[in-house]
Amino acid sequence: MDRKPMTLHRLREMHASGEKIAMLTCYDASFAAVLDAAGVDALLVGDSLGMVLQGRSSTLAVSMEAMEYHVRCVARGNRTAWLIADLPFGSYLAPETALNNAVRLMQAGAQMIKLEGGGWTAPIVALMVERGIPVCAHLGFTPQSVHALGGYRVQGRGESAAATLRREALELVQAGAAMVLVEMVPADLAAGLARELAVPTIGIGAGAACAGQVLVLYDMLGLHPTGAPRFVRNFLTDGLGISGAIREYVAAVKGGRFPDDAVHAF
Repeated sequence: MDRKPMTLHRLREMHASGEKIAMLTCYDASFAAVLDAAGVDALLVGDSLGMVLQGRSSTLAVSMEAMEYHVRCVARGNRTAWLIADLPFGSYLAPETALNNAVRLMQAGAQMIKLEGGGWTAPIVALMVERGIPVCAHLGFTPQSVHALGGYRVQGRGESAAATLRREALELVQAGAAMVLVEMVPADLAAGLARELAVPTIGIGAGAACAGQVLVLYDMLGLHPTGAPRFVRNFLTDGLGISGAIREYVAAVKGGRFPDDAVHAF
């Protein structure tokens, strides 16, 4: 039976009922159609495309034009999944600039905009929400700040760092963020956020207690020539094929079998 298009209301219902949200990154129309047919709830057109598609060492050089192009491609292939798009580095330094660039991505086909960081981003989130743009906040390890953070390091360790992350998450939700993605933070910290926040938390390297999970598509298919983070599982095994691997990922997230905190927690 054909599923109905995913909406923000439906995502909130899933969160309220305890149904896990399965999300994957996506960058083109063909994969969008495959992921949608496999039951993925949300597609993230991430600026990770700078690394997995463009071969760069970080996400920092990804342009608004590249993001618009890939959002359009994914929107053409997708029918029912919720479509989230990243604002790339340097595209949301001021509220009005952020709003204008968010509008560009929404007009390209996005249904929600994701941006990294807390504190200074709360007024930007409030402005976008006020203007009718759903926002996903991204905390913990934020790839656009890789140099400031000293590399690919777990965030939120220690009482002070954890308190700052909690405060920023609450501020962002109060500003109107409808979802919070937490990356590479200790599982107990992510579990606390999942309990405390009124919106879904989506984890990546953040333990099993989050309301949902996201992985880079290429990582979960084993296509990571430089090596995958230890929280990644290769689902393209046992002769499943790509569609089967994606279906297994969805089933593992929804069934609580991925991630395994004993294996993947920091």
